[in-house]
Amino acid sequence: MSTLKFTEDHEWVLTADDGTALIGITDYAQEQLGELVYIELPEVGAEVEKGDAVAVIESVKSASDLLMPISGEILEVNEELDGDPGKVNEDAMGAGWFLKVRMSDESELSELMDADSYHDLLEE
Repeated sequence: MSTLKFTEDHEWVLTADDGTALIGITDYAQEQLGELVYIELPEVGAEVEKGDAVAVIESVKSASDLLMPISGEILEVNEELDGDPGKVNEDAMGAGWFLKVRMSDESELSELMDADSYHDLLEE
């Protein structure tokens, strides 16, 4: 069963039963950034730690980093974002995913928010 979790920095993590997870930014985050013009993704195979800046997201307004919500090995990056970063603006929680990782410490998921907690954060 897949589980969707969120960070206070507006990243999402969608876990799968096989120990992998997709990671992206939330719809709220892409709205705050505005139109995305460039995304620099990390190398496949890289080992990353929770909190590492792994991708650069540039918009017409600003540049920011995607911070790893969990530790693991990068298995795949969304190559489509290279030529079309606007996919994130169109579908941040779906086709606009950034990375697929093999989690190295699934206990880190307990530090993330569920959908209800994230929704509460947005309303603060």
